[in-house]
Amino acid sequence: QLRLVESGGGLVQPGGSLRLSCAASGFTLADYAIAWFRQAPGKEREGFSCISRTGGSANYADSVKGRFTISRDNAKNTVYLQMNSLKPEDTAVYYCAARFMDYCSGYAPSLYVKWGQGTQVTVSS
Repeated sequence: QLRLVESGGGLVQPGGSLRLSCAASGFTLADYAIAWFRQAPGKEREGFSCISRTGGSANYADSVKGRFTISRDNAKNTVYLQMNSLKPEDTAVYYCAARFMDYCSGYAPSLYVKWGQGTQVTVSS
C-alpha cells in the first residue's frame, strides 16, 4: 500500500516545540519533493514549507520562517518538521504531501499526488 504517515503531533504549551515525521510506505520518498500543509478549524488548507527531492532546497511561508525547519532523510524514507516557538495560531491538523518533481514549485493541493492522514497539533496553555 502506497501511503504517507505523519506522526509526532500533540498538545504543547506556547513557546514549546514538537517534531513531526512523515514516513513513506510502499514507495521511495526520494523520488518526490515533499511539502507540509496545515488546516485550522474553519480555514482552508495552507502549504507552508517544502523541501526538494534531494533536500538541497527548502522554503517556508512567512508565518513559520525562523521557527520551523524542514529536513529529510531519504535513507530512512522520512521527512521531518521541527517546530519551535509554537504559538496558539499554529494549532491545526498537519499534513505532509508528495509531488513527483524535484521541487515543490507551489502549494496548490492538486499538484500533490500523495497525502498523509494528518496529525493534530494543539498549542495551548
